[in-house]
Amino acid sequence: MAIQIIDDAGFQTEVLDSTRPVLVDFYADWCGPCKMLAPVIEKVADQLAGKVRFVKLNTDDSPRTAQDYQVRGIPTLLLFQGGQPIDRKVGFVNEAELTRFIEKHLNPEG
Repeated sequence: MAIQIIDDAGFQTEVLDSTRPVLVDFYADWCGPCKMLAPVIEKVADQLAGKVRFVKLNTDDSPRTAQDYQVRGIPTLLLFQGGQPIDRKVGFVNEAELTRFIEKHLNPEG
């Protein structure tokens, strides 16, 4: 699954207006943990294709959105549902942690 790169201008359309949950990866090109997290996100995106959208937002290129959502450290993962942020993870997470982080919101009973 292709992970879409978005910016401040596309945030409303791609994230807030989405009918599916959206995981936003706030990152920067110079960030080591962000680079380590990228292949983890790609793998989980493949596993959850069709259930969740995955997008990346570079905080250096789009500081307004990062500021709007109080992103103070990167990588920060924000999960949006119905246009609202419903959960947040800061720092590197492994594949199992990321999968659990997302799936607990897809299957709230389980």
